[in-house]
Amino acid sequence: MINLYTWATPNGRKISIMLEELGVDYTVSPVDLGQLAQFSASYTAISPNNKIPAIVDSGSEGAPITIFESGAILTYLADKSGQFLAAHGQARYNALAWLHWQTSSLGPMLGQLGFFAVRSEEKSALAISRFSEEADRLLNVLENQLQAHAYVAGDEYSIADMACYPWVLAATAYLKQVLKDSLAAKPAIQRWLQQVGARPAVQRGMAIPKL
Repeated sequence: MINLYTWATPNGRKISIMLEELGVDYTVSPVDLGQLAQFSASYTAISPNNKIPAIVDSGSEGAPITIFESGAILTYLADKSGQFLAAHGQARYNALAWLHWQTSSLGPMLGQLGFFAVRSEEKSALAISRFSEEADRLLNVLENQLQAHAYVAGDEYSIADMACYPWVLAATAYLKQVLKDSLAAKPAIQRWLQQVGARPAVQRGMAIPKL
C-alpha cells in the first residue's frame, strides 16, 4: 500500500494523477500547508525539505520505501509499474529530460511569478517583469514542443505530462491576468490542456486531496 502525503497544489497533484492513472490502491495523508504541518517532526522525517509531496510505499520488497520530491516519486512509480516511462532508449530520456525541465524550470519560475505578482502585498515591478519574461520563455519552449508532438516528451503520454499539466493549468487561472496574452497565443498548449484534462484519471487526481 502506498501512502501519499500531499496538499492541493500543482506539485501534490502530479502524484495523485499518476496513482489514479495506475489504478493502484493508496491512502492520502493531507499535509495542511496553511497550518505549517510540513514542518512537523513526523513529516520532516519523511520529507527533510519540508515540502509536499512524499510517499511511503509499504508494499515494496523488504522495508518500506520513503521518497520525497515529485520527480523522484514519478520516476519510482513509473519504473515500479512499467508504465508511462519507457524502460530504455531515447523515449525514456526524453521523458526524464522534460520531467526535470518542469521540476527545475517551469515550476519554480511560475511559483516565483505567483508569489511576486499575486501573493505578495508589496509588488516589485522588477521581479514581476523578470519572472513574467522567463515564464513566457518557458511556455514558448513548451508550445514549440507541443506543436511538433502530441505530448510533452513525444507522441506518448508520460510522466512528463503529469508533471507539467497541474502547473500549466494553474497558470491559466492563478496567473491568468499576468500571463493572459502569453497563454492566449499558444494554441498547442491549449490543445494539450484539453487533451490531458479530458482523461478521467487526471480529473480524479486533480480533486485530491478532498478538502
